[in-house]
Order: sequence, then C-alpha cells, then structure tokens
Amino acid sequence: METRKLGNTDLELPILSFGASSLGSEFRSVQLDDVFESVRTALDLGLNFIDTSPYYGRGKSEVLLGIALKEVPRESYTLCTKLGRYDADKFDFSANRVVESVDVSLQRLGTDHLDIILCHDIEFVPLNQIVEETLPALRKIQESGKVRYVGISGYPMKVFHEISAQADLDCILSYNQYTLQNTRLADELVPELKAKGVGVINGGPFAARLLTNAPLPAWHKDPQNVRDAARKAAEHCEKNGVDIAQLALQFSCANPDMTTTVAGSANPNNIRKWVEWLAEPMDEALLADVLQILEPVKNIGHAEGLPENN
Repeated sequence: METRKLGNTDLELPILSFGASSLGSEFRSVQLDDVFESVRTALDLGLNFIDTSPYYGRGKSEVLLGIALKEVPRESYTLCTKLGRYDADKFDFSANRVVESVDVSLQRLGTDHLDIILCHDIEFVPLNQIVEETLPALRKIQESGKVRYVGISGYPMKVFHEISAQADLDCILSYNQYTLQNTRLADELVPELKAKGVGVINGGPFAARLLTNAPLPAWHKDPQNVRDAARKAAEHCEKNGVDIAQLALQFSCANPDMTTTVAGSANPNNIRKWVEWLAEPMDEALLADVLQILEPVKNIGHAEGLPENN
C-alpha cells in the first residue's frame, strides 16, 4: 500500500485507511467474527491506519478494536480516536471530559498512547470552546505522551477555516467533502492547510453511500437533485461495466494532497475489494463522463451542526 506523510508530523499513512465506525454497529448489526476478520484483513493488506471514536457504538467500536488488536504489535499500526461527541445529541468538549475521555479510550483500546486524537464533529458546539478550552487541554495531555498529535474533525468547511486561523493543529479529518461529487476540501481548504503544514485526512469516499449502488440510508441528508445525479452517474458506470464505488474510491485516493482516505466496513470482503480496485488503473474517460454528469450538483451538500458554523 502506497503511503504519504501527514503534514508536518512524522506519520506515514497508507493512502487507504480502515474506518472502524462499522465495528460499533453504527449502520447495521455486525457479527464478532466479521469484526475481527475485518481488522486482520485491513492490517494484512496495508490499511494500518485505524480511525475510531467513542461515539461509534457508544464505546463498542473502541472496545472491539482493543480486543482485535490485543496480540498485534503496537508499532505495526497507527491509531486515531476522537472525543467530544458521545451520542447523537450529546457533546462535551470541556477540559475535564477531555482528560477523562483520553484515559477511557486508552483503556478500551488497550494501549498507552494514541497517535492522533481529534475533536469530533465540532460544528455542533460554539467554536470558541474548542479554541479556548478543548485544544489547550489536549496539548497538555500531548506533553504527557498519551497523545502524539492533535486535530479536529467535522463536515462544514467553515469550522476548519475558523479553528485553523485561531489555533495550531497537527491534522484535520473532513468527511464527504472530497468525492466525485464534492471537492470543496481540495478547492477551498487544502491550500490554507498545506501552507501551515496541517495534515489532511479525507473520510467518506462513498459519501454516505451516495456514490455506490446501494440504497441510500434513511439518515442521508443530501438534497434530491444530488441523489438523482448520483444515480444517473452510477447507471452510466454500470453500462460501462464499472461499479461507481470503484471510481469513487480511486478518485479520492489519487489526490496526493489527501494523505489518506478513510473507508469503513465490518465486511472483510469489502476491504479486499477496495484494495483490488486501487491496484487497477482509473478509467479516465469514464471519470470525465461521471464528473460531467455530476457537474450541475458539484459541491452541493447540506447544513450540519449549529447554523452559525455553516
């Protein structure tokens, strides 16, 4: 698996990483055998950067990861978890909870240090708390060695602009904003972050199943015109014998400004398929067709979190 350096850190991450949200049964019920095989498969195939959160399964993802990684040498993988979001509508970015959350995650994951810790979905809270309280608390923990690098995650571009202008960050994780349909991360934010040496982690190459042949989940938020265009693009790919998900994954991973793209699954066969797709050349003519189909809805997304953070 090809790797890229994460900003000014000393981390080399694979261009495709393993997202462990599915291990927490976030999207469907999962079997323990599939969970453990998925982790083993990801590591065997070079997806040795793992992203999780206390929010995923309300602790379940971290607990199961800790079990799955118990006999795996710690130096063989890079681990990222998050803090601040603990349920659909439960957020706590206070300094006291920062300290507690890091320690709980370390215990669940069975490790003495986290390679990356991210403030999770910061668009749901006033951003001044992140700057004035949360990040300073994390920097103190960083000095203790429990955390190596510190960053933020979220959906609206505005939160990244505002926080990076007021605080030092090692990295950020943006989701669903560098895909076949939406390239705002690269268009609007990457130049600013690169100039500061902030590493970029891209989550969600399939845009919450928008860029797949699977039915959209009930919680999908993109407007109907985006959904219609994506379906048209998927049908065009199918006529050409290609799964649109393959093109979506290849596209997201091809950009050298995205250190890594995080995709999650508790199905080991999906992980094997993704690696096979990345080994194949991208169909540039088909890509051009798909981008043209999606052009009328390019960069159209949805609001997330507090109105003032969008």
